[in-house]
Amino acid sequence: MRDVVKAEEGETFDIELEANLLKANEQLAERNKKLLSRNGVVAVDVMGSIGAGKTSLIEQLVKRLKERHHIAVLNGDLTTTIDADILGQHGIPVVQINTGKECHLDANLVEKALKKLELEKLNLIFIENVGNLICPAEFPLGSEKRIVVISLTEGPYIVVKHPYSFLHADAVVINKVDLADAMGLDIEKLKEDIRRLNPKVKLVETNCRTGDGVAKVADALGL
Repeated sequence: MRDVVKAEEGETFDIELEANLLKANEQLAERNKKLLSRNGVVAVDVMGSIGAGKTSLIEQLVKRLKERHHIAVLNGDLTTTIDADILGQHGIPVVQINTGKECHLDANLVEKALKKLELEKLNLIFIENVGNLICPAEFPLGSEKRIVVISLTEGPYIVVKHPYSFLHADAVVINKVDLADAMGLDIEKLKEDIRRLNPKVKLVETNCRTGDGVAKVADALGL
């Protein structure tokens, strides 16, 4: 038995600043959503930890969908353009968003990035969030859909330790399923943890390195 210290409701420094920040972000997110809707663009916010497979998933989806969709990608990262460079090789518009010290994208940064695109020529945008399963959950971006990518290499407690990211997800991608035996993980137990938080969420098992299961991700998103 260990002592546990928990923050009480409203018990945080700068709570007023935080509340105002989240409210302002929500208002900007709604503005982004209306802009995308006017242009007939579906945006998908892709969240997940570093190394979960977000870039690999988007790359596989782009390869499968670019013949029937006009796609662009907004790529969030602290400082590099590594993932944007990978995705740009597929002949689609890619806008890099560098957040500096911030551990998530916000609606303001997405609004600036959208101005770099010719939205009237697009109908699908993937927004790759910064690799983090905590902060992005509180910052809607204006996307129509949200997916969370987790991988078996993150261990058996990834869902229960980061519950808020799963609450409003439309789909959860369980990646690197080929490593289940090596990691000694029960995929069905992970699914139970996710469904306990979000009973309506769509769950898809993938190996994004080979592309296995990616078609089912597209189906889950209605793409």
